[in-house]
Amino acid sequence: MTDASINTNSIQMTRRGLVKATGVGVATAGLLTFVSSSASAQMSTEWDKTFPKSDGVDHQKVTFTNRYGIRLSGDLYLPADRGDARLPALAVSGPFGAVKEQSSGLYAQTLAERGFVALAFDPSFIGESGGGTHAVASPDINTEDFMAAVDFLGLHASVDRERIGLMAVCGLSGMALNAAAVDKRVKAVAVASMYDMSRVMARGYYDAMTPEERADMLEKISRQRWEDAEEVTPAFAGGLPETLDGVDNPVVRMYWDYYKTDRGFHPRSLNSTTGWTVTNPLSFMNMPMMTYIKEIAPRPVLLIAGENAHSRYFSEDAYKAAAEPKELMIIPGVDHVALYDRMDVIPFDKLQSFFEQNLVA
Repeated sequence: MTDASINTNSIQMTRRGLVKATGVGVATAGLLTFVSSSASAQMSTEWDKTFPKSDGVDHQKVTFTNRYGIRLSGDLYLPADRGDARLPALAVSGPFGAVKEQSSGLYAQTLAERGFVALAFDPSFIGESGGGTHAVASPDINTEDFMAAVDFLGLHASVDRERIGLMAVCGLSGMALNAAAVDKRVKAVAVASMYDMSRVMARGYYDAMTPEERADMLEKISRQRWEDAEEVTPAFAGGLPETLDGVDNPVVRMYWDYYKTDRGFHPRSLNSTTGWTVTNPLSFMNMPMMTYIKEIAPRPVLLIAGENAHSRYFSEDAYKAAAEPKELMIIPGVDHVALYDRMDVIPFDKLQSFFEQNLVA
């Protein structure tokens, strides 16, 4: 997720950086761009991931529908040597603004190599999934997306429906935790480089947004709705810069190095292209997703964060708020984005053991 711009001296979020990097604020007129709000493209048939295909898994393109009637698109990864036994399964998504061809697909494929049926999916309004106007998100609908993925997995012939878990990366982590709290079919949940999108949009980074700034932001976003309604096509807040010329901010540079390079670029990813609509924050700003995190218990929670991640405090605070059993794993010496795709630092052995131990009937 292209989350923020952090001042390298004060380590505080600047409002201008927040707008430019994420669309969390209201873009200035110079940043607004207008693009088509058409429905998702036809599902791709070729291998178009940012990671190589594994010979150890079978891959299938799938679709399923959530409770709101939105068609979701997914990549289903199954162990190639699975035999006839029903297997534990994982629904995987994230980061916020990314697509299943990026980080979540890498996690899903790797976990399938380790014996799980894993479904990487685009949430509503993103990538190849439906929902009408794209480049928007919803704390409710995107939470529902995880539960719809559980619906799909529980009906699959290769899945033991009593052994289903959730895995999320970055900004979809809050939705995964929210879904696990309410959906008692979920036996365990793990998140990496967690973001609480409702918190960061409502309060700013490090909860630094003042009441006056919040009121001003809501005023501008609210009025933007009239402009969007008049123009039919919504205004976009702009994404990452096309080059790093003159960009010193380490967080912007970190995201750029993933989303704007061959490492992680994908044409359907908002973080690689347009960014979010200006009005996207509205539904998050008064709907805190971590309210019922304690209700995940007695099912276990695993939170993984990089030692040097600017987002680390989200994982630490979620750990404090959750009830036992819970675990916080800090990966030494790495930043937020390292846990998107760096196979040398993502703790897949830990994830495998966590889900093997806890996805029990």
